[in-house]
Amino acid sequence: MNQIDAMDRLVAEFCKLPAVGKKTAQRYAYFLLTQSEADVRNFADAMIDAKTKIHYCKICANFTDKEICDICAREKKEPIICVVKEPKDVIALEKVREFNGTYHVLHGVINPLEGKGPNDINIRSLLDRVKNENIVEVIVATNPDVEGEATAMYIANLLKPLGIKVTRIAQGISMGSELEYTDPATLSKALSSRREM
Repeated sequence: MNQIDAMDRLVAEFCKLPAVGKKTAQRYAYFLLTQSEADVRNFADAMIDAKTKIHYCKICANFTDKEICDICAREKKEPIICVVKEPKDVIALEKVREFNGTYHVLHGVINPLEGKGPNDINIRSLLDRVKNENIVEVIVATNPDVEGEATAMYIANLLKPLGIKVTRIAQGISMGSELEYTDPATLSKALSSRREM
């Protein structure tokens, strides 16, 4: 493999990252080439280390390097579960510092166009948690888009017969936006103004 082929391969790998186009990928590739071999090895080792050590929390399915994540392990938490689409949504909501329950990460939403139904996301373990952890409320904090709303309604329909209060974050978040890009003040308002489903 010559140098140009190696560069093309590196650019192609960077292009696999979300929201990274060819120009950004080339910038990343050129940046790496200007770094020392030790720095590049540290970067590669950090990626491999993260991939081998980080897994899903056995309770909430958030990312962790322990058996149970720090949020599920914290003491004096409220008997409330906040359901989110992805682990990055947990990070966004934790920045608000107003929620003292635990989370449940779905790792996706119901999306028939992509062939994703209820059995393709992490809903079954949510039902188990609600039954076994004396949960009094489930806040559904999926993104305010068509797929997020469909998933929220599906979860509400599953939980209401169990006598669980199901709420939805308020619509201070505009339709079609994503939680990870929403500012903490708006997220705080959405949590505090949640509505029952």
